[in-house]
Amino acid sequence: MTDFAHITPTAYLDLFASGRPFHLTLAHLVEQDDAYASWYSSRDVSRSIMPYVNIMDNSAFEMYKQGRPMYETDKLIPMAEKIKADYVVMSDYPGEHWTKTRDKAYEMSKELHAEGFGTFYVPQGEEGDLEQLIQSFQWAAEAPEVDYIGVSILAVPLAYGVEKGNKLQRFLSRWKFMSELDKRGILDRIAFHEKKIHFLGMVDGPNEIELMKPYLNMINTWDSSAAVWAGICNIYFDNSPSGLVDGKNEIEVDFDHNTADNKQLGIAAHNMRYIDMLLEGTNNVYY
Repeated sequence: MTDFAHITPTAYLDLFASGRPFHLTLAHLVEQDDAYASWYSSRDVSRSIMPYVNIMDNSAFEMYKQGRPMYETDKLIPMAEKIKADYVVMSDYPGEHWTKTRDKAYEMSKELHAEGFGTFYVPQGEEGDLEQLIQSFQWAAEAPEVDYIGVSILAVPLAYGVEKGNKLQRFLSRWKFMSELDKRGILDRIAFHEKKIHFLGMVDGPNEIELMKPYLNMINTWDSSAAVWAGICNIYFDNSPSGLVDGKNEIEVDFDHNTADNKQLGIAAHNMRYIDMLLEGTNNVYY
């Protein structure tokens, strides 16, 4: 079964993140939000009773959107130690030639492995160049520098040239890409080398999970803020083909948000159940 991390503003961590078997933590919040970092560092006491996996993301999506430089290893390691991360997402460079991210992985993996962290590699490539991205996945499938492989919400749509202005094509892009990796035998190579796969974020609706049904046995973990943040924005997942009739909620997540009312929290809980039940193979997601 694919374990899912529901990303949430700090104020609602107790409500929506407690007890989950997998967490994806965000480096920029560890750096900027003491309450967020403390919530995760305090979890370490109870992990022997309720174990979970903690991947610390490098916040590349946020950095890319804000035009900020990626975090270097010397910043990521202390943050990962602070929140007791198991894996650290290595720096990646959306929209740039795939070898830039690969070369950075050569450098960072040595330091991360030496400090006891698993390495998480997010293949990237230049916009409109599908073969570059496929080459990056092929390298990751074989590379001892890589323990976990992330399928990016940015890299795949960029490779197909559909990251903006075409929500239908964006919604289908990762399904098509996984099909391509399967056809070329790259998924088999990833499995042979016992590497894990993670889906970063969610495109234009929760029913992307249904598209990925043939590959869920290979997708170890998945994360998204879609359920909680849509709820706080008064948006229910619905019975449209994608599960969100208007596609991805483009309002940027406010991780400082702390004024949600009971109705909004209820919608967020409904949306979370929708995703969790899709992953459990249950069709009864409306109540």
